[in-house]
Formats: sequence, structure tokens, C-alpha cells
Amino acid sequence: MTNKTYEPRTAHRVAFLGLGVMGYPMAGHLARAGHHITVYNRTTKKAEQWVEEYGGKFARTPREAAAGAQIVFCCVGNDDDLRDVVLGTDGAYAGMDQGAVFFDNTTASAAVARELSAAGKQRGVCFVDAPVSGGQAGAVNGMLTVMCGGEQAAFDRAQPVAMAFARAVTRIGGSGAGQLAKMVNQLCIAGLVQGLSEGINFGLAAGLDMKLVLQVIGKGAAQSWQMDNRGSTMVDDKFDFGFAVDWMRKDLGLCLDEARRNGSPLPVAALVDQFYADLQAMGGGRWDTSSLIRRLRKKA
Repeated sequence: MTNKTYEPRTAHRVAFLGLGVMGYPMAGHLARAGHHITVYNRTTKKAEQWVEEYGGKFARTPREAAAGAQIVFCCVGNDDDLRDVVLGTDGAYAGMDQGAVFFDNTTASAAVARELSAAGKQRGVCFVDAPVSGGQAGAVNGMLTVMCGGEQAAFDRAQPVAMAFARAVTRIGGSGAGQLAKMVNQLCIAGLVQGLSEGINFGLAAGLDMKLVLQVIGKGAAQSWQMDNRGSTMVDDKFDFGFAVDWMRKDLGLCLDEARRNGSPLPVAALVDQFYADLQAMGGGRWDTSSLIRRLRKKA
């Protein structure tokens, strides 16, 4: 864990569903901030490990975890995983009190956000779609950027609590707006990483000292987070950290599906998605997304 400091706030009763590479440290920050937390994970051993490290307690179903919680946080894999932990007799909604907030940090579709928001209203609970950006490092350091969609009142109740694992928590608009904003984020990253890959590969082929080149151009208009944090490791052909290709393909699939609905052309994103498919075929599904350069080196 980092040296993140926590602003003094009223302790809340919270639940956290999903203790993967993102959820595990995010829930840890909530515990460190002084909130009373119950966690749930599909693999109980992981939940037991979390409780041993951070305290609190674990539950064997989402419903049990959500019982009595003022805010239920969630970070799972996809739309189907989200429905599994929210709906049904053992789902979180079945255990939540009226007026409680379900604050979903999963990167999912805008459609499922609207579906679960509507289902929540029928039960008297509030749903906020709140996907995050910043990757595993951002989760560990408590420095995520959170993009939210949902009712203002529900957002206002959850936002101060969510700041335990974030540097910014912002409401974009109504239900689904958070997920749509995350799609914009991923679309911007996809094209940028491909351009960075082509530039680095070109420079290496030209015999340049690319680490020096990146230091120079990183002080100009080409500078980006990806260049600062991944450029050097791309030169070194190291891709064993960060946001995985498999996850990026899932996210780009959401973007492409939404674009078909709203009629926006995504030619670059569609192309980069296929490039990531090539990496999966090379066995690189768990490589970092900056491994796009591997595909160029393979063809060289």
C-alpha cells in the first residue's frame, strides 16, 4: 500500500464485491480510510486473505455483503458478472436497504448500467455507474480517476467515500454516462498506443537511441502518459505489467458495439482492435497493452 493520506470523513458501512487486481486494493483503501467494510469475492479464499490483511469481514454471497451497507462498491469483469452479483435471490439488490447506493466500478456497457439503474429504482436503491481509469497502479496508489453516471443525490452520497481510492470522482451525467466516458478514454488510448508503437519501432529501425529520443520528444507536443510510463519499457520489450490485452479487447468491444448504436465511425479503434487480436493469437493476451509494438517487430 502507498503513503496515501485520507481526509477525515464520517465512517460509513460499506460493502465491496469483487477482489481482483483492481478491487482488492480499492477495498483496502476504504478500510484504511476507516469505513466499516464487508467484502465478497467469488473465490472465498481471496476474501479471507483480504480480511486477514485489512480487517473487516467477508460474506459468502453478495446479498449478505450488501445487507446494512449504505454504499455497495463493485468491481467485476463484465456485464454478465455484474448481473450475477446484483440480481437474483443472492444478489446485492436483494440485501440492500432502501436508499442505499450501488456504486459500480466495473467497466461494462452503458446498456447494462441503465438496466441495473432501472431495476434498482424498482427496489428503492440507487445505481451509479462509475468505471475507473488509472490501471492497477492507480488502484494500488489510491489515485484512480472515476467517471460517474447516475442521479446527483446518489452521486453526492458516494463521492466522498469513493475518494478513499481516487484522486478525482466526477459525475458526467445520467445513467450510463460514466460508462460512455470510459469508452472515450479507451478510444483515445488505443490510437495513442498504436502511434507510440509505430514511432518507437521506426526509430529503432533507423538506429536511434530511442530512450534518448523519448526523453527529448517527451518535453514537446508528443508527450503523453503512455510515453512517460510505457515508452522505455516498450524499447526494452517488457510487457509483464499494467492493463492486459485481453481487458483492452473487452473494452474496445464495448466501444464498437456502442458506436454501432449511435452511428459514430471508429476506423482507428476497429483497426487497433484487430491488432490486439493478432497479439492474442501470438499468446499475448496477458501482455500489457503497450505490447502493440511486438506485432510490428514480428513483421520486421
